[in-house]
Amino acid sequence: MRRVWIIGIVLTALCLVGCDGSALLSDTTGGDSGDVSFPASSEVGLVVRVIDGDTIDVDLGDDVYRVRYVGVNTPERDESCYAEAVRANKSLVEGQEVTLVIDRSDTDRYDRLLRYVYVGSTLVNERLIRDGWAEVVLYEPDDGHYDSFVQLEREATRANRGCHSSGIFDDGSERR
Repeated sequence: MRRVWIIGIVLTALCLVGCDGSALLSDTTGGDSGDVSFPASSEVGLVVRVIDGDTIDVDLGDDVYRVRYVGVNTPERDESCYAEAVRANKSLVEGQEVTLVIDRSDTDRYDRLLRYVYVGSTLVNERLIRDGWAEVVLYEPDDGHYDSFVQLEREATRANRGCHSSGIFDDGSERR
């Protein structure tokens, strides 16, 4: 309650000096701390299985759905760094309650839900890229975080984080 009261005072003060406060209320997409506001269309469920580095099974109450992370790609089973990427994903989501947020497309050609996946305020898609376990990939029209993901991948590449040392992401393409 105290937090709501403080936010009200701050917004009132901003309005008095000519600011509408909209920047303070914007969605904080992907930080590891702070509050995140989710759209009404988001879904909350429990991760019941980690399939690989960018795919999970989530129990949404009425059924278990396969979920593919939007905007990222991790090594496949026969590629270097596969086990490490899977381990990183498991450490973030295994057994966790997750919030699933749609970009534009509901499912892919394999009938998997396409979602941004949050554990608390951590955007898992973003964290995998930042830590070097995933590369950015653009599957149009789902581009809501594309620009920020590209920047994070550049930083991970420069720092040689995660799978970047293996060269697995050096195909020169971000579009699929």
